[in-house]
Amino acid sequence: MNALPKGAESINYVKAAALKKELARWQELALVDVREQGQYGEGHPFHAAPLPYSRLELDVGKLIPNFAVNIVLLDNGHGDTLGLRAACRLQAMGYQHVRVLKDGASGWRAAGYHLFKGVHVPSKTFGELVEAKCHTPRISPEALRLMMERGDDVVVLDGRPRSEYAKMNIPGAVSCPNAELPYRLHRLAPNKGTTVVVNCAGRTRSIIGAQSLINMGASHQVFALENGTQGWYLKDYPLERHSNRFYPQVSAADLPLKDIRQNAAALAQTCDVKTAHADQLQRWRQDHSRTTYFFDIRTPEEFEAGSAHGALHAEGGQLLQGTDLYIGVRHARVVLYDTDGIRAPVIGSWLSQMGYEAWLFQNAESLSAQNVAVTSSQPVDFPLLAEVHLAELPELDGPVQIFDLRSSMEFRAGHIRGAVWSTRSRIRLQVDAQSEMHGREDQPIILLAANPRIASLAAGELTTSQRQRSRFLMADAAVWMQHGVTIESTPNFPADSDCLDYLFFAHDRHEGNKVAAAQYLEWEMNLIYQLDAQEKSSFRFFEMG
Repeated sequence: MNALPKGAESINYVKAAALKKELARWQELALVDVREQGQYGEGHPFHAAPLPYSRLELDVGKLIPNFAVNIVLLDNGHGDTLGLRAACRLQAMGYQHVRVLKDGASGWRAAGYHLFKGVHVPSKTFGELVEAKCHTPRISPEALRLMMERGDDVVVLDGRPRSEYAKMNIPGAVSCPNAELPYRLHRLAPNKGTTVVVNCAGRTRSIIGAQSLINMGASHQVFALENGTQGWYLKDYPLERHSNRFYPQVSAADLPLKDIRQNAAALAQTCDVKTAHADQLQRWRQDHSRTTYFFDIRTPEEFEAGSAHGALHAEGGQLLQGTDLYIGVRHARVVLYDTDGIRAPVIGSWLSQMGYEAWLFQNAESLSAQNVAVTSSQPVDFPLLAEVHLAELPELDGPVQIFDLRSSMEFRAGHIRGAVWSTRSRIRLQVDAQSEMHGREDQPIILLAANPRIASLAAGELTTSQRQRSRFLMADAAVWMQHGVTIESTPNFPADSDCLDYLFFAHDRHEGNKVAAAQYLEWEMNLIYQLDAQEKSSFRFFEMG
């Protein structure tokens, strides 16, 4: 086991029962799971956000931008020191109030509280609650296919990002990510008699996308496709791949936008979403008594063309789909930016119902990036490892120890012969084991990664002497092959149980595995039945007009 880091004695613990009470209060708190993604997905508290220790310092600034907020970290428990090590790292970075959940996930379960399987659990659960609360109309794959075969006036809109849409889509569907639906519907379905069907891969974005159009007063008949592309596939209906039917451009001169904008403003008012101006936002971002996030929720191409200074990009539909990836602090203030007065109010209406304090940034299409001067998280400052090139290595199969820090699936697909798959949390033990096995402690250590900072973070777990003989090697299979390096694939190694970073049931559904797809859909639908009263009360619903 790794020695405890400097500062460990100053870290406080919180027991599960006490943390449960804190989570019931309507106040800011960041509950963060520092295990790898696969471990997190196998079971975590409802409101825990994932922040793997292997990327801790790289990602914490965006997930938790406030150094004064209360943070609780969790690991496996039962002697696991990962939470304590992560707490010391955050404390060294300047985070002022960091605690560790006593006995981690094991302690949470032992206290009688549920551990939720899967990822994006709050967002997925919220989608199911929305369907139950709003009675969102849905259409079965059989009924949709019959309409398409008859040639009915129906348009299928895929509410996922372009990258997911390109993998597989309902035949004839047009890519229109959820945040864009109310903004572009008048171009996608100009005839109000057209039936509109919204789909995603499973359920959540189908439900939220369809209900967004309904909440905005769409005159069309709107349905969510039951179980999305997975439900379609389970009926043995064909899917298209690599399609390129993307959402149309919208002009500021489009006449319907005025009415749509009014509907959006009314929706925001109903859901307690207010407007913030530039000077107000600037004060908030400098006030550490509260946590403020500032997101540009428009399309990637719009964001790349220019945005308000200090705004992070979070495509609106994806922000709702995975709030835990963007917002690490519960009940934080979230400010949204668009240039049309439609997309941000719709996304804000949902965030408000998810328990966040949602605000709209002063809407002006001529807004200059210079109008918003805000602070942002400082980059992590740590020394990078010296890079070594393959041609400089004396002998790969001999005295050199190679530790591959890429994902377990990348390692399985192809790695340098003799390399050991590793993560930051286990690198120290593996280096020690390799040195003992070879009977020498002077072998060069090569850390292979796609990002040199990932390698440097892992090297930080090593002893001083181990770091001094560590080098970084870029993960580039094409370069490896140019130098004649032997690459081998191991489809079953690491073993499934050892792939800490990979959640099999969530990924296999996209690989033609019908059993996995059916299990995933069942998991989504059962989420609301796993909630206790406290977890359910963390959402609030407003009555629509």
